[in-house]
Amino acid sequence: MPSAARETRPASRQAAFEITTRYCSKEMEAYGQCVASNPSTWQMDCHQLKTRVAQCTSSHPVIQKIRAECAEPFLAFEQCLKQNQSSVVNCTDHVNEFLACAEKVKMPALGEAVQQGM
Repeated sequence: MPSAARETRPASRQAAFEITTRYCSKEMEAYGQCVASNPSTWQMDCHQLKTRVAQCTSSHPVIQKIRAECAEPFLAFEQCLKQNQSSVVNCTDHVNEFLACAEKVKMPALGEAVQQGM
């Protein structure tokens, strides 16, 4: 990813985005193309694709663990998004609380899993 894209997105959001694209790249690509193709009606036209991204991320074990351990800040963030669909910037504090919680969730690193298997 170009460094300019990384610089415009805070590190915690970049990490969440990278996890989603790593495990749900097909869904993210389809959703992104839909949004780009429908700039004025994407919220309605791309709803089914957005749901597919959500289903993919919620079924992944890392995301399941984050949701279990960070349910309260996630629900607060989700509620804020519903109440502020036209101005999601109002949910910055909510997303930061959720992402801070998600960053604390511990999963074995790939290197650790490989070493344990040896």
